[in-house]
Amino acid sequence: MFDPVPKTPDFPALEKDILSFWRERQIFTQRVEQNRGSGAKYRFYDGPITANNPMGVHHAWGRSLKDLYQRYHAMLGEEQRFQNGFD
Repeated sequence: MFDPVPKTPDFPALEKDILSFWRERQIFTQRVEQNRGSGAKYRFYDGPITANNPMGVHHAWGRSLKDLYQRYHAMLGEEQRFQNGFD
């Protein structure tokens, strides 16, 4: 029924397969089009990570949470721009 799971998965290959699946089926574009004109809008304004220091692990944690909120609101059917990292 299911393909066997390898003991040591090839994560780069898995990521490539998943990205190909999303691109071929235009999953992201379909979500954006589905929410367009829904009436409900969600806006998230995110500034740059830092102006004068390299990115750290704590920055990645914050960016992941911000992305999570945007995905959640997209699943609620709210129209939005996906443009983080800009003032």
